[in-house]
Amino acid sequence: MLSEFDLIAQYFTRPPRANGQVALGVGDDCALLTPTAGMQLAISSDMLVSGRHFFADVDPYTLGHKSLAVNLSDLAAMGARPLGFTLALALPEARAEWLAPFAKGLLALADLHHCELIGGDTTKGPLNICITIFGETAPGQALRRDAAKIGDDIWVSGTLGDARLALAGYRLNACKNDPDEPLGGQINLDASNHALAAARMHQPTPRVALGLALRGIAHAAIDISDGLIGDLGHILQRSGVGAKLSVDDLPLGAVLAQQPQTIQRHFALAGGDDYELCFTAAAAQREAVLTAAQNASTKVTRIGSIVADPGIAFVAADGTALDLQLSSFDHFRTT
Repeated sequence: MLSEFDLIAQYFTRPPRANGQVALGVGDDCALLTPTAGMQLAISSDMLVSGRHFFADVDPYTLGHKSLAVNLSDLAAMGARPLGFTLALALPEARAEWLAPFAKGLLALADLHHCELIGGDTTKGPLNICITIFGETAPGQALRRDAAKIGDDIWVSGTLGDARLALAGYRLNACKNDPDEPLGGQINLDASNHALAAARMHQPTPRVALGLALRGIAHAAIDISDGLIGDLGHILQRSGVGAKLSVDDLPLGAVLAQQPQTIQRHFALAGGDDYELCFTAAAAQREAVLTAAQNASTKVTRIGSIVADPGIAFVAADGTALDLQLSSFDHFRTT
């Protein structure tokens, strides 16, 4: 059995890149970062708990990827460039057959975004993964939740709902009458399509390039982790505005698009784990938004507008008001 320090040395210690910003990484009491002169640090933490955020038997490679992806997504939502991250890891036991693919998935995504693992902690206990990530952005350029303006367009990146559909598939496979899936009887999901949807659930794509490209163009932004309407709601609350959403314009995931309309709307609006960006920008910036998205190689879709009346109004393609009673994920909601 590996010791704590053997575990760190074997799986999580690498020489720092020669970029001048990580002055000291893994192996000391603290890491040392050297931010670019004149830049602000953007810092975010996320915790993933076995049985709450992921299944205990999930592939460790994809878990390593997702553990960092959800933090990179936070930086993307702020328009911040990644610098480094720390990893606090609780493990029931130190097994090489689990640690090797977990570290590989984690560090492959870190390398893709030039984001260094600079420290952290390990202990024995129920499987729990906590990452704190550090990025930088120029003063005044961060995309914040409190900056939406009346008349802004509302946009989302990528597609929505396939991750939530995958979760429904897992639940229904485990229990055909799962009370957490009241619409489960309407879902038609074969093994092949479930695997496609599950890829979106287990390996989300953090939209870092898009977040950077939107600086100076978008007003407000947030990443969609708990569901579009819940996360958009944070922007509305912080900005003191409301929204009108065109439900038929939502960019549905390829697998979700094959499901009945009720499932499509429920999962695209209130599903979690999309890790796409929802952002607002002035109507006059539509071409600039599309150019930024093209430069970031990321699809974006305009789905509504910011209005003065509080709350979210849902409309169909013909403008008809829709009465949709939906709520997004909440860690402490019991019903």
